[in-house]
Amino acid sequence: MKKLLLLAGEQSGVIYSERIAGRVRQMYPGVEIRGYSDYGFSIADLAVFGFWEVLKRIFFFMKVRKTMERAIDEWRPDAVCTVDYPGMNLRLCSYAKKNGIRAVHVVCPQVWAWRSGRIPKIEASLNALCCFFPFEPRLFTPSFAHFIGHPLVEEFSSSASVEREKKLVALMPGSRLGEISRILPVLLEAVKGVDCRVIVPAANERAKTLIEKIVLKSSVPVEVRLGGARDVLSRAACAVAASGTVTLEAALARCPTILVYKVGSVLAFFARRVLNIKHVGLANIVWEKCSENADSQAVTCDRSVWGGYPMVELLQEDMTADSVRKELKMLLSDDLRRKEIEKRLSMIADFLRLDGDSITKIVRFLV
Repeated sequence: MKKLLLLAGEQSGVIYSERIAGRVRQMYPGVEIRGYSDYGFSIADLAVFGFWEVLKRIFFFMKVRKTMERAIDEWRPDAVCTVDYPGMNLRLCSYAKKNGIRAVHVVCPQVWAWRSGRIPKIEASLNALCCFFPFEPRLFTPSFAHFIGHPLVEEFSSSASVEREKKLVALMPGSRLGEISRILPVLLEAVKGVDCRVIVPAANERAKTLIEKIVLKSSVPVEVRLGGARDVLSRAACAVAASGTVTLEAALARCPTILVYKVGSVLAFFARRVLNIKHVGLANIVWEKCSENADSQAVTCDRSVWGGYPMVELLQEDMTADSVRKELKMLLSDDLRRKEIEKRLSMIADFLRLDGDSITKIVRFLV
């Protein structure tokens, strides 16, 4: 392989794409790798959430698509590897495949949560799909989708031995600017009156600037950092995190976490009608789909604590400063409660672990 187009449209996908790029360079010295940034598109510009946010910038995304299709035509990579961000990335994979270029997508679109009718179109767009969750491949044609183990599992394997700071709380308001604006003010209000030290790791510079602005208005004593989320999660007594990949990172770090999220009323209205899952948190979804086939340890959990699930979910109107504060105080003051939750979180890693390096498996699907 001499040329690879490697595309990730969000911060969570960048984490994996960087590791894929590193492994490709090890296995194929001299390979040229290009991504969105080589064509003038930053992750901060690409990362939006929700139908209305996309609609407001529809001409920008049309430009992205046309630019990247032109890049595929003119540069002619040996393979296109896309990571998550399915709305744009699967279209580009489909374009590449139609033009005789191998197309591999990493991170299964959440067809188990909504729009399962997409499955035939996904299969037509790709040569292979790499899945991070063990229950996903069976939704597709045999030999098309592959469970490769979750890359984050090994990265957090040493976190169990890290000593936690009893009063350290990690606030994780998301990486998108819209998420941060909606969620962080509520979280800052929630920690008022709670005896704790608060750290907010920012996903990128733009997020950090916005976080600092919101923190300044709140007058809550908070340490804002650029990056370092995994280190903070490994040391924190507990966390409050916006739904997304970071909640899975919190689970793998065995950090008891209050999951929160809030979207606009229109999006919430439609979400309630199209989603076919009980929970939105990845840790809870993995727990529900995998624990039935696990040993008896999974069914002996104390169901009086968060209904027997690894994380409590405070969504939409339930995401209030008072409700977050109540859960936070219980986590910080009740050692037995934390240990019960940590036991469940430790099982999440077991469900997602698979022998062999997951990143190497991805690279092998590219040729």
